[in-house]
Amino acid sequence: MRKILKVLPKHMALLLIFLTIGISSFAEGEAVKLDTGNTAWVIVAGAMVFFMTPGLAFFYGGMARRSSVLHTMMKSFLAIGIGAIVWIVIGYTITFGPNGNAFLGSMKFLGLSGMTPDLLEPTGIPTLIFVFFQGAFAVIAVALISGAIIERTKFASYLVFIILWLILVYSVTAHWAWSSDGWLFKMGVLDLAGGTVIHISAGVSAVVAALIIGPRPKKENGPHNIPYVLLGTGILWFGWFGFNAGSVLAANGVAALAVMTTFGASATGFVTWLIWDAIKGKKPSVVGAAIGAVIGLVAITPAASFVTPLVSLLFGFVSVTASYWILLSKEKLPFDDVLDVFACHGIGGIVGALLTGVFAFTTGSGNPSMIKQVGIQSVGILSIAIYAAIVTAIILYVVKAIFGLRINHVDDENFNYSIDEIIHGELGYGEFTKIKKAEEEGNL
Repeated sequence: MRKILKVLPKHMALLLIFLTIGISSFAEGEAVKLDTGNTAWVIVAGAMVFFMTPGLAFFYGGMARRSSVLHTMMKSFLAIGIGAIVWIVIGYTITFGPNGNAFLGSMKFLGLSGMTPDLLEPTGIPTLIFVFFQGAFAVIAVALISGAIIERTKFASYLVFIILWLILVYSVTAHWAWSSDGWLFKMGVLDLAGGTVIHISAGVSAVVAALIIGPRPKKENGPHNIPYVLLGTGILWFGWFGFNAGSVLAANGVAALAVMTTFGASATGFVTWLIWDAIKGKKPSVVGAAIGAVIGLVAITPAASFVTPLVSLLFGFVSVTASYWILLSKEKLPFDDVLDVFACHGIGGIVGALLTGVFAFTTGSGNPSMIKQVGIQSVGILSIAIYAAIVTAIILYVVKAIFGLRINHVDDENFNYSIDEIIHGELGYGEFTKIKKAEEEGNL
């Protein structure tokens, strides 16, 4: 136990991180008993996080154009299929393999070898449940990127990208911030559930991908189905309580705090978008309010167990305000981020990480000052953003050289209706074929 205590930062919030992340290796001779209550809660929370990716499929699919709804939604579901395999085979051990170094975990659990059902985390949950819970995080992290590059990316190329990005970007940065061996963890970076690891890395990677792949032939935006957007928002909103509160890995008061801060930030984000619409003289946007709720959820993710419910309202307001004003200049941006992944997740994650440094709890003597903690958070933001950008670029250039990146048959002439049929040989809506035929015959 003394070995663990030596690596624990003095900041109270970092003690909570230790409880949250559930280090796979614990002190010799330390008896940990199965806690059925904690186990049941984390199973439910993991299922909620898993459900977020199908929710993202509806969120993205509704915001895409009618002709690319299958293509867009399939990218999220592909992340589930490929991501789960990658996580089991190598992702988990790179992230949480015990006795690793500051940059990578050990290969002890390659293919989850030797991980028996009776192996427990410090909060008394089976490590296999922790693997599942964290695997759901990995899946949605890479799925987020897809929103920036829909309607022009080859299916096979995206599949390969998922594999390489999860191994080389996500698993590595997650180790830095969440493993007790990770250099950002030891520095004192606060990230409860992935504000930096998931949202900043995915947001920055999305920008890089959009730049390298290039814009669509025509920048025609949806949404084609706003009810889909609301359905996806509701699923994401629901799942996010498992995302944040589940990260405590225990059914206790800290999880309760995470529930309330998540509740407050998301609601404030929803309302803040409507307020800015009113100030700008616009009608209250349904899609905008849904996006605002998601941005508020993103912002509170790193801080959910480290701030008060009242402070969480500020997270929702500041993050949505920043994203709103960036999106006003969307057309001037030099990249085609179709579904605004960077503005929502990148900006939301950055704002949330910085505000965490400002408002996180401190107790006792020897805690970092607010200025110092903001500096630590800034190091985490910059290091993960720069690493994600560089490695994502390398991955994409390699994939481009071997497989190509862009769909070959999409051009200005057939862009309006062919995406799903070109890639999947299927159409999202049965009547769409009739519409296409009518257009060709000049009857529309």
